[in-house]
Amino acid sequence: MKVTPEQIKAVKAEGFLHNRGTDLFSGRIITVNGKVNHVALTTLAEAAKKFGNGSLLFTTRLTIEIPGIHYDNIPAFQEFIAQEGCVTGGTGAKVRPVVSCKGTTCQYGQADTLAVSEKIHHLFYEGYRNVSLPHKFKIAVGGCPNNCVKPNLNDVGVIGLNRPQFDVDKCKGCKKCTVLEACPIHAVSRIEGDADNRIAIDQTCNHCGFCTDKCHFDAMNSHRGYRLVVGGRWGKNIAIGQFLSPFFDDEEEVMQTIEKVILFYRSMGQKGERLSQTIERIGFEKSQEMILEDQLLKDKNQILDLKVETTATC
Repeated sequence: MKVTPEQIKAVKAEGFLHNRGTDLFSGRIITVNGKVNHVALTTLAEAAKKFGNGSLLFTTRLTIEIPGIHYDNIPAFQEFIAQEGCVTGGTGAKVRPVVSCKGTTCQYGQADTLAVSEKIHHLFYEGYRNVSLPHKFKIAVGGCPNNCVKPNLNDVGVIGLNRPQFDVDKCKGCKKCTVLEACPIHAVSRIEGDADNRIAIDQTCNHCGFCTDKCHFDAMNSHRGYRLVVGGRWGKNIAIGQFLSPFFDDEEEVMQTIEKVILFYRSMGQKGERLSQTIERIGFEKSQEMILEDQLLKDKNQILDLKVETTATC
């Protein structure tokens, strides 16, 4: 048989991407930010052999794709992987699977990224599964300013930070300052003209946490939290996301703000427009003001009831 454009479109909505020029498809299986247990992975390997071409591919969104599934075998494939709780999806003009770095275990991690991204997955990938948006919406969670998972190139990026809390009165003006030496971006310097040779931290500090435990006289403490960046986009038209102004100390504030961004996008975005384009059209300052207010949450039911024109090419 030859699959029709209508059939290709229908199964794409379920997470099956057409293998060009064939009646075969790649089934996209959802993971929780790249985590899959060994039993499920064994089942997926069996499914690849039974229904696909034997390969398992990993996508940039940390989902798993099994190529070579014949159109007629799609229902049987879904039933087979469901025995271990595996489902297909991750396509369309919706919240996409969340990606995360391994900040939970990484030496540089300033946040439990796996736990935070799993919470986001349940709240917004699963919780907003049936909510259409003007275009696709991507979320990434990074554990530090190293940006390994590129939070600033996603519609929403969450970045774990460790803000130095420096007490200049405790600074001894050490000739060899371990705090100054620890800073990888040279945001620490001697105070010009200070008779005691003390140091200060300037505004270029990116809150990486490298310096927070380095002072031998407890002049440096730390405070962990998060920053959110909005409006990033990769692809043919790149946009670097912009930081929302506040630091977020509380994880629940982060979740509330992500939801407000989604509601802002759903209510203000136009068909085919990525969040970055919506923000550019409205203006960042106005967009930030709307996102940080609570009105979007108050209007949540009305926003979710809106008819939204959507499009997404992959």
